[in-house]
Amino acid sequence: MSAPLRLMAVHAHPDDESSKGAATMARYVAEGVEVLVCTLTGGERGSILNPKMDRPDILENIGEVRRLEMERAREILGVQQRFLGFVDSGLPEDENEPLPEGCFALQPLEAAAAPLVAAVRDFRPHVILTYDDDGGYPHPDHIMTNKVSVEAFEAAGDPDRYPGTGEPWQPLKLYYHMGFTRERFEALHEAMVSRGLGSPYSDWIARWEDRPQKDRWPVTTRVPCGDYFEVRDQALIAHATQVDPDGFWFVCPREVQMEIWPTEDYHLARSLVDTELPEDDLFTGVLAEEASPACH
Repeated sequence: MSAPLRLMAVHAHPDDESSKGAATMARYVAEGVEVLVCTLTGGERGSILNPKMDRPDILENIGEVRRLEMERAREILGVQQRFLGFVDSGLPEDENEPLPEGCFALQPLEAAAAPLVAAVRDFRPHVILTYDDDGGYPHPDHIMTNKVSVEAFEAAGDPDRYPGTGEPWQPLKLYYHMGFTRERFEALHEAMVSRGLGSPYSDWIARWEDRPQKDRWPVTTRVPCGDYFEVRDQALIAHATQVDPDGFWFVCPREVQMEIWPTEDYHLARSLVDTELPEDDLFTGVLAEEASPACH
């Protein structure tokens, strides 16, 4: 029997895995793919974004609370998960404000990438998911997550790099999350307006031209996963300090999303296998038989 396919998703904070690519992961888990989420920081400097959870006792223990939330979301998604041990950088209100000493975003690249290289060599993923070089949005930890993900993809297969972090393993494909595209939001906006529902997306669309990297990375891959949107939503709600169940994420009815936009979308940033674009499967061109290190 051939070895299973393996997918690694690299994220900055607990809850990012549930807001980006969660339905994709749940679908692949259901199909027998091994999925590992690597969470680079503990989210220790995160704010409480759900007003129902805004209590002093929770804020004082936010790091531990978020770890427990991550464990619950992991169970819901059916994935494996590892914290890689860095400290949340926070999101400065002023772009000129210095970041806290010792935080993830200030680490030298090799120090920041080494634990991820070790995780790649241990888990041996065929496909890695991460953010684009703007981080999806310009949070310093998200931008650094892109940097270490690209570094790990390019270095993990090289026996001369990162000695002491395990046997070399070369992933075959690297994708960027493209879930927050103008095309998607306009489609959902029009669908809600046509149904007489109030749309939460008007301001987002109106501000689109102000995004510095808008439309830089074209969508190459749309993964059908609407049947797993409910699992995604349950995983999001598990991050109770970060996600208000009556908030933005849930304004558009799930059935509308499943009808209008039943995919999660990606940009293929690196590929060492032949594929034909557009794709509807992250593993296009990847065979389970390639799981042996001898193939790399």
